[in-house]
Amino acid sequence: MNSRASLGLSGACLVALAMVGCASTPPEQDPVQIKLNDLDTRLARIERVVANQSLLDLANQSESLRNDLRAMHNDVDLLSNNLEASRKQQRDLYADLDRRMKILESRGGAGSAAGSGDAGSGGAGADSSALASDDKAAYQTAFNLLKDSQYDRAIAAFQKFLIVYSDSSLADNAQYWLGEAYYVNKSYPEAQGAFQRVVDKYPQSRKRPDALLKIGYCQYELKQWDSAKGTLSKVATQFPDTPAGHLAQQRLDKTATEKH
Repeated sequence: MNSRASLGLSGACLVALAMVGCASTPPEQDPVQIKLNDLDTRLARIERVVANQSLLDLANQSESLRNDLRAMHNDVDLLSNNLEASRKQQRDLYADLDRRMKILESRGGAGSAAGSGDAGSGGAGADSSALASDDKAAYQTAFNLLKDSQYDRAIAAFQKFLIVYSDSSLADNAQYWLGEAYYVNKSYPEAQGAFQRVVDKYPQSRKRPDALLKIGYCQYELKQWDSAKGTLSKVATQFPDTPAGHLAQQRLDKTATEKH
C-alpha cells in the first residue's frame, strides 16, 4: 500500500472516530428550560405548603365553631333555666296573692258573724268589735261589686262606706277604689277628684303613688296634656323603682310619641 492510500485510510478513521465520539456525548440542556423546570419544582412545593396551611386553618376554624356552638348551647340552657325560674316565681306570686285574698275574704265573713254575736251582748267592747267587723264587711261588699264590673253599684257602695266609716283604717283604700270605679266608668273628672282626695287626705297611704299615677291618666284622657306630663313626670321621678313609676314613664313615652 502506498503512502497516499495510508494517509487516506488514516483520515477516514479519524473522521469515523470523531463521529462516534460526538454520538456518545449528550447534548447540553437549554439553560432556559432548566430555569423553568426549577421554577415548576419550587411552585409545586409552595402549592403543597399552602394547601397544608389551608387545611390547618380550616381545622382551626372548625374547632372554633364547635367551641362557639357549645357556648351557645350553654347560654340557651342558662336562659331556659332563668325563664323557668321566673315563671315559677310568677306562679308562686299569683298563688300567694290568691291565698291572701281568700284569707281576707274569710276574715271579713268571720268578723261580720262575730260582730253580730258581740252586739247582742251589749258591752262597750262589743260595739267596737262590731264596728271593726262591719267596716270590713262593707268594704268587701263594695270591692266585690267593683270586681264584678258593677261599677255604678260599686261607686254607691264606696261612697256610703266613706260616709259611715270615715275613720276606718280602710278609708284610704276605699277612696282609691272609688276613683278606680269612676275611671273604668270613663267618668274622668269624678275619678280625678277621687284620686286627688287620696293624695290630699291620706298623704301616708300606700295608695298615694297609684293615685298620683291615675290623676295623670285622667288628665291624659281629658286632653290636659301639660298637666298630665307634669303629674306623670312627678310620679316617675319620686317613685322610679315602683310599678307606678314605670307605668308613668311608659305613658310619658307614649305622649311623646303622639307629640302631645
